[in-house]
Amino acid sequence: MAVVPESQAIVNALRSGLVPNAGLDHFATGLDALVDAVNEDLDFVAGGKGLSKWIRGEYGTGKTFAARYLCAKARERKFATSEVQISINDTPLHHLETVYRRLIEKLETAADGPNAFQAIVEGWLYQVGDEVMRLRGIDEDDPGFADATEQRLEDKLADLSKRNPAFAQVLRAYHRATHEGDFATAQGLLAWIAGQPHTERSVLKAAGTRGKVDGQASLTFLAGLLQLLRQSGYAGLVVVLDEVETVQRMNAQTREKSLNALRQLMDMLANEELPGLYLVITGTRDFFEGYKGLKGLAPLYQRVQANFSGEARFDNLKATQVRLMPFTDERLLTVGTRIRDLYPAKNPARIAERVSDAFLHGLVAQVTAGFGGKVALAPRMFLRELIDVMDRVDIHEAYDPKDHYRLELDDAKLTAEELAAKHGRPVEEAADGPAEAPEPAEGTEPAAPKRKRLDG
Repeated sequence: MAVVPESQAIVNALRSGLVPNAGLDHFATGLDALVDAVNEDLDFVAGGKGLSKWIRGEYGTGKTFAARYLCAKARERKFATSEVQISINDTPLHHLETVYRRLIEKLETAADGPNAFQAIVEGWLYQVGDEVMRLRGIDEDDPGFADATEQRLEDKLADLSKRNPAFAQVLRAYHRATHEGDFATAQGLLAWIAGQPHTERSVLKAAGTRGKVDGQASLTFLAGLLQLLRQSGYAGLVVVLDEVETVQRMNAQTREKSLNALRQLMDMLANEELPGLYLVITGTRDFFEGYKGLKGLAPLYQRVQANFSGEARFDNLKATQVRLMPFTDERLLTVGTRIRDLYPAKNPARIAERVSDAFLHGLVAQVTAGFGGKVALAPRMFLRELIDVMDRVDIHEAYDPKDHYRLELDDAKLTAEELAAKHGRPVEEAADGPAEAPEPAEGTEPAAPKRKRLDG
């Protein structure tokens, strides 16, 4: 068994039906061609351009997994990444300031890991200070060092300051507060530039600004982040907007605002206003083809529309929009074998003997049959069942799945799509997840969001 450092984290996530945050390359299947196409896109973006990739797939095709896997591959190429899950309550797409705040919260780099925003800012300021010492011969202890550094900071952000001077102002104030040891003010300023809405007036007064980062300012601040990243030696930033199909459950006015937000981002990419940004957007077929989705805004639909009438094996993966194909029995079996082989067992010989290839074949067949033969809906429950069986085998010497295991698809543990497949009926709409909820009326509060699931 090939146990890897991420084994425990992978198994813990799959046990709960979630996409692991790391180690995806150990069991990813069917994504090599897409990775190759995205690598070509990233080469283009690394040259100071902006681009988008729209990933389309039904429930069970692994959109979230694919997007997270692409982010991991991008970090290996010195891109920063951020995954933002769009939801009706927590992160509505038409509130760009909220999307920006989540983007900053989820910012990750290979060097600094998750929550990398402060490390990126401090690394950039360190480089600015280093340039001052090299170019002007001013030591860090020199009384004029702070002023010289702030002037150099202004020079490096001159173009951005013309559009929104607040970004440079707050960075300058953050540098001075840090230099003077006023860490409370420094943290408050950093939180404000990260889009946090509640900042004390006294903190903002130190920067000579006020208010909060609103929707339009957030896009300028995103441009500022891109500039910081590129000046710090990063190739760019990959941002994933996951589950954008939630806009279909909003009222007409809000839905229109959300689609216009996407169009605005596309316009800025086309006009090279966000150099170094690679925007990845995931959604279902209904979002891409329905009139409550992209067809609700014809100019946006026309930009990302793609022809999928031919055989999937001949898809153009260089196109703006690409599709993920459903799992097959063979692909599901491959994933199950890889998960079995990396399972961190205390009794690996027992796992190998009792969770055999024959058992995996049988489990694939049982779970698929439980969903009316729809293997596309099986991955999440298949992996949860597999982990549960391996747990029992590892814990209990007398447990043998061929004698003791029985598949039970408890309705309470199933998603709307899984329930529909199990009982052979249309999908019942559910709140704020891949299963769609009824569109809320004007002025009403949508239901609370559900946790992220494995399927994407």
